[in-house]
Amino acid sequence: MKITGLRYVTIRGTWEYGGPLGEERLVRPIDIYPEYRAMPATWRARRVGEGRYAVEQNVLFVDTDEGISGLWSPISELQAHIIETTLKPVLIGEDPHAVERIWDKMYRHAIHGRKGETMMAISAVDLALWDLKGKLLGAPVYKLLGGPSRDKIRAYASMLGHSIEPEKAYQRAKQVVEEGYTATKWFFRHDPTEGQEGMRKNLELIRVVREAVGPDVEIMFDAWSSWDVPYTRRMAELAAEYRPWWFEEPVMADMIPQYAELRRSVQSVAIAGGEHEYTRWGVKALLDAGAVDILQTDPTWAGGLTEMHKIAALASAYGIPLVPHHGGLASVHLIASQTLTTCPIQEWLIQHGATSQALFKNKIEPKGGYIELPTVPGLGMELDEERIEAREEMRFG
Repeated sequence: MKITGLRYVTIRGTWEYGGPLGEERLVRPIDIYPEYRAMPATWRARRVGEGRYAVEQNVLFVDTDEGISGLWSPISELQAHIIETTLKPVLIGEDPHAVERIWDKMYRHAIHGRKGETMMAISAVDLALWDLKGKLLGAPVYKLLGGPSRDKIRAYASMLGHSIEPEKAYQRAKQVVEEGYTATKWFFRHDPTEGQEGMRKNLELIRVVREAVGPDVEIMFDAWSSWDVPYTRRMAELAAEYRPWWFEEPVMADMIPQYAELRRSVQSVAIAGGEHEYTRWGVKALLDAGAVDILQTDPTWAGGLTEMHKIAALASAYGIPLVPHHGGLASVHLIASQTLTTCPIQEWLIQHGATSQALFKNKIEPKGGYIELPTVPGLGMELDEERIEAREEMRFG
């Protein structure tokens, strides 16, 4: 069997969704510039009626000479362009089962793309190949990776896009606990440039969420690389009475010594990071520095499942839990292949997760705070033809 082609298809359809969508955005590093701080949330779904949204998504197909294809979605137009113009020459003619060989060829060929969009493009190809491999062998991918390690995965409700206005946050936090979640993560909106007022608003979010969920539910908070060391220390002191599990990405991704400094000096809350790190080599630098209590690399960004399997082994060797950044179905299969001590819980972005699955059949739908393991072959990437209203193949050159 050989890889014969790559296709990039834009699919469009209408999504029915009755919940809140895109009410608020998270703090961003560029918010230190006032003109950016005021920018509102944006969303990939466009409202076309009451509870109805137009959605559009790009899908990668890896085709073979036996008529079977592997899929992965979503990918950006830039990632599709990188695959077509940079990675395709080393993919055509390869045995799609040989994921280790193919990953190594892509990495060596794209040596200037060890991070960022090129590595995300490599990740997408790798995930499509694992989807294909599972389909060819008639098994869910987690079984090919060594699982299952459990029959369901504990998920935490990740509240990106939800309002952080105190009354709304209180009600939404209470709701996810009623739905069975035993942990929830919220996203800060304020950074050190906003002084004491911004700090008070961040602390108010922590207080409201803790009061809503009660004493036994884990609460976590994401600063998305937008704080600094003194600010994080002070926030940790002020938040201690509310017992947050972790502060996520308190400083920018490349500030590894500062992560390590925070991990040494902050005792009341764990320091989580690595979402914006790539490959086993980037992760090893984090772990060697003692930079994080919790590692959060994303299988759709850090190199796909071929690379994440190695990253999980590194995390296990260092005794650091791996809680992947979202990753959707890719994270489900990774976590299901690892022990509970290595991968204890999965992030479930309630709004983003629902949007990205709108035009696909095999949806992740946490029930009672847990995700049941998929049983279909591959990664479960299958288009829902009944929901797709239009499709268009992307062309380059």
